[in-house]
Amino acid sequence: MQLSVIVPVYNECDTIAEVLRRVLAVEVEKQVIVVDDGSSDGTAEWLTSWTRGRSEQIVICQHAQNRGKGAAVRTGLAEVTGEYVLIQDGDLEYNPEDYVRLLEPLAEGRAKVVYGSRFLGGAPRMFFTQRMSNVFLTRL
Repeated sequence: MQLSVIVPVYNECDTIAEVLRRVLAVEVEKQVIVVDDGSSDGTAEWLTSWTRGRSEQIVICQHAQNRGKGAAVRTGLAEVTGEYVLIQDGDLEYNPEDYVRLLEPLAEGRAKVVYGSRFLGGAPRMFFTQRMSNVFLTRL
């Protein structure tokens, strides 16, 4: 089973090294696709420098200008070679250590699609203001 991990990034120069370190540390056969969505903070240059001489299967795609996360994900999907696809935000909103747990139902044939959520099971209760902020921002 091979996993393709799409990492859409925009101005993530401060976090991308840690994101990639943690994604690559996950012990699953994987392809990592980083899509820089027109960053202006040096992210693209850092990625170019960082990937030189690396043996891991890493694909770097770059947009000349910011086109949004959806466009970055679509660009990444065009490069996918894995059996499964996972989208990893460039700000570590999701923990790469959860990949194995997410893939388990797929590998065992118990599911065809798996969605992760920070709002289900085991998460601490959200304050009313946080819930309302999420509702408001989702509707924008």
